[in-house]
Amino acid sequence: MKNAIKLILLCAILQLSSLNTFAQTKAQKIEQLLAKYNEYGQFNGSALVAENGKVIFKKGFGSANFEWNIPNQSDTKFRLGSITKQFTALLIVKLAEEGKLKLDAPITTYLPDYPKETGDKITIHNLLTHTSGIPNYTASPNFLRDKSRNPATPQEFVKTFSSLPLEFTPGEKFNYSNSGYFLLGYIIEKITGKTYEQYLQETILTPLKMVNTGYDHSDLIIKNRAAGYEKDGKNLTNASFIDMSIPYAAGSLYSTVEDLYLWDQALYTTKLLSEKSMELLFKPYIKAWDGFYGYGWSIKEVDNGKSKLKVIEHGGGINGFNTNIARVPADKNLVVLLNNTGGTVLGEMTAAIGAILYNEPYDMPKKSLALDLLDVYTTKGAVAGTETYKKLKNDPTYAIKEGDMNRVGYQLLQSGKKKEAIEVFKINVESFPKSGNTYDSLGEAYLADGDKNLAIANYSKSVELDPKNENGKKVLAELSKK
Repeated sequence: MKNAIKLILLCAILQLSSLNTFAQTKAQKIEQLLAKYNEYGQFNGSALVAENGKVIFKKGFGSANFEWNIPNQSDTKFRLGSITKQFTALLIVKLAEEGKLKLDAPITTYLPDYPKETGDKITIHNLLTHTSGIPNYTASPNFLRDKSRNPATPQEFVKTFSSLPLEFTPGEKFNYSNSGYFLLGYIIEKITGKTYEQYLQETILTPLKMVNTGYDHSDLIIKNRAAGYEKDGKNLTNASFIDMSIPYAAGSLYSTVEDLYLWDQALYTTKLLSEKSMELLFKPYIKAWDGFYGYGWSIKEVDNGKSKLKVIEHGGGINGFNTNIARVPADKNLVVLLNNTGGTVLGEMTAAIGAILYNEPYDMPKKSLALDLLDVYTTKGAVAGTETYKKLKNDPTYAIKEGDMNRVGYQLLQSGKKKEAIEVFKINVESFPKSGNTYDSLGEAYLADGDKNLAIANYSKSVELDPKNENGKKVLAELSKK
């Protein structure tokens, strides 16, 4: 009998050991993946991955502050950018649950000073789903230069876009607009009599013990806050200043990967909202991007090799920071990536981590060819740059990334190297022939170089591929007059 018991215990220990090894293997794969992204200059931040609701990986990569060589850790605080929107959406749904507002009511019900001509047509639901038609204030010309650095109260800043004509009939289509979520923050203040920050703190952050999350203020000393950087080719520069009263309820929060895990876990409970109200956040209301948009979240189906999985996620981008949170409710899986060196390929990284979690094949990262080409085009000119491209384009250690190539092209254009910029944009068009953005950039470079015919041809192709390219349409209309 004793031997039988020993055998059972031994089997149990071996089983647990194999399970641990399996979990460690996934964690090791994730670490290897992210370390390689870090090595190639494509990830500098913190990551957390949970499987079946349990954290299996969390770690910082690179520096929170390059000047002092302070490393990123799992408790480093990053600006979230548009991940803020999911918090704003929950606060609005909470007010609806308490009977303090109606989601289908016109916004003028709560903002009597808002222009009635447009405000009477726009509902709270429209603001939540980016279907209001209100122009996106961050997309206005010279926004970063002229508006982003100047502090403003919500009441003052709303006036900068409230009188603008609508871009389409409310409810007609999806068009991402920070203006809508700014207004939601202002509505929260009007209804509660508290600041957005106060109401957020007492409704979400305090109950969930999210002590490392808050409204970012540039003037405050905030422990463990990461500095934000932007890429200048292979070099980094300090991110430009933005006054945090401007992103407001659309993008002004900071947090850590650990706190966002607490947030994720709370969304499976009724701590903050009833089950019925919680469901409102994740309904696929309107077609958007490669899926649908709910309230502050995008919803899409992903094939994990065996079945279709519903993924609920949202990214964020703000001066010096790039963020992403992705949840798979069916398995309580979570991937949080917070980066403090400007824009990078967090979607690609999230997909690879998802493949690891489901034991599916995935690609290891590759060096960005754009950065090496920038050096050659800058120092040796257009011919040498294109020759280098031809030599390296089939090298398996490199990848052509659309966003990187586009940034490099504009860097060359802004430094007066028009011919070199044209060559880079041509490579991007050749590599991504179905992207309207690549043709738009090439058209802009040809226009800067004085070639009107090729500018028209490329802008026309861009608008054909992307009918929403309003700027391209505007440029074409102006060129046709000349």
